[in-house]
Amino acid sequence: MSSGPSRRPRRRWRARLRYWQRCIRRRLPPGTRLPVGLLLIVGGILGFLPVLGFWMIPLGVMVAATDVRPLWRRLRGRRS
Repeated sequence: MSSGPSRRPRRRWRARLRYWQRCIRRRLPPGTRLPVGLLLIVGGILGFLPVLGFWMIPLGVMVAATDVRPLWRRLRGRRS
């Protein structure tokens, strides 16, 4: 019985994550995702400053990862 309610927040969190990933893929061109992700990570490292926050690090990793995976697939395909 206790596993049901604890899984619901996880499902909501995963659904939100998928939603934001789709938004990023649709709105940012492939060439700009990696630089934007890296800028978010650098901004997250400076999270002690008032405007920036540590929340930017996981967001930057997520944005950059959307571009890195297809890049690795292309590189492996050309070498083989």
